[in-house]
Amino acid sequence: MTPERIARLRAVLDRRQADLTVITDYVHKGRNLSAIIRTADAVGVADVHCVIGDKDYRTFRGTTMGSHSWVEVHRHCQLDKPAEQLKKAGFQIVAAHLSADAVDFREVDYTRPTALLLGAEKVGVSEQGRALADCHITIPMVGMVESFNVSVAAGIILCEAQRQRQQAGFYLQRRIAPARYERLFFEWGHPKVRDFCHRHQLDYPALREDGEIDNPSDWYAQAKRMIAARKRQQG
Repeated sequence: MTPERIARLRAVLDRRQADLTVITDYVHKGRNLSAIIRTADAVGVADVHCVIGDKDYRTFRGTTMGSHSWVEVHRHCQLDKPAEQLKKAGFQIVAAHLSADAVDFREVDYTRPTALLLGAEKVGVSEQGRALADCHITIPMVGMVESFNVSVAAGIILCEAQRQRQQAGFYLQRRIAPARYERLFFEWGHPKVRDFCHRHQLDYPALREDGEIDNPSDWYAQAKRMIAARKRQQG
């Protein structure tokens, strides 16, 4: 990798916000999911949790990956699993839902560990999602339409979260664990080797200070021997 490429990857990783995430509650349109993930990447979100059915997920995965390469997308079949895991980790769940007790989205403290919950295009956040949320938020509107497109709403809310976190200095300090930082640096810098290791269940090779694989020829030779030995053991 060039020094410029290394600097770019580390600059992005240094600003990743491990305690700011998005949960999509059966948002099934691939273009909306992709737009949400693109916005998540732009404000430094490290993870997006997609609650989505099998068919819609296959369609989504078949679209152009783009920003998906930089944001870790976790697929779930039901909402309760990611919601409960995040709550146990200390996250507040903020649902974009117009209810009687909804507050202006700018009133929320997004410097707290936060999961933004977004509902499907027509039905919005599910009943289960509304119950799991710690608070409901709304984006004030003065026009004739009743709501923003879900990806547009995500952009508006996440930009407010970014603004608050910038003021608090969150983008000036590394906020993801060292092991994850180094893993992502490798995966972003060496996507083909990443895929090779995943396919053959191999550990990632060590990197030199310049970001390149240490003794790549030796590592590939050793990897091939390990793969061949496994095949012999399997018959």
